Amino acid sequence: MTSVYVLNGPNLNLLGTRKPEVYGTTTLADVEEMCREEAAGLGLDLRFRQSNHEGQLIDWIHEAGAEVKAGRCVGAVFNPGAYTHTSVALHDAIEGVELPVVELHISNVHAREPFRHHSYISPVARSIVVGFGVHGYVLAMRGLHHIAQK
Repeated sequence: MTSVYVLNGPNLNLLGTRKPEVYGTTTLADVEEMCREEAAGLGLDLRFRQSNHEGQLIDWIHEAGAEVKAGRCVGAVFNPGAYTHTSVALHDAIEGVELPVVELHISNVHAREPFRHHSYISPVARSIVVGFGVHGYVLAMRGLHHIAQK
């Protein structure tokens, strides 16, 4: 079965308790279940992961890139969290393995602090989903699946 990766960066393990006025009260476990149901409906196997460590995220990007090249994966939905605004290394990893990525943000980062307006991920992403809350994960998965079908 073809897979889809959903990768989550730092502090997303705190979803549901950290700044609920910005991120809502849905937990990461709830998001995983929602993604699992969506993936099943799309005929995809879900690989859902979260790490607070940049190097671990890079390793998973490399893994997903190899799976795409082998024809076993459609790509990754990626919520890089704060690494969006700081990580050239994540940019380079995505570019280096030519991983199809939909960049995802729960909040509208462009309506927040100015430092959140720049993304190192966007230039190497196929698409970007921002500001739809946790429902953005479903939208991003559908979009990635659509891109892979072309």
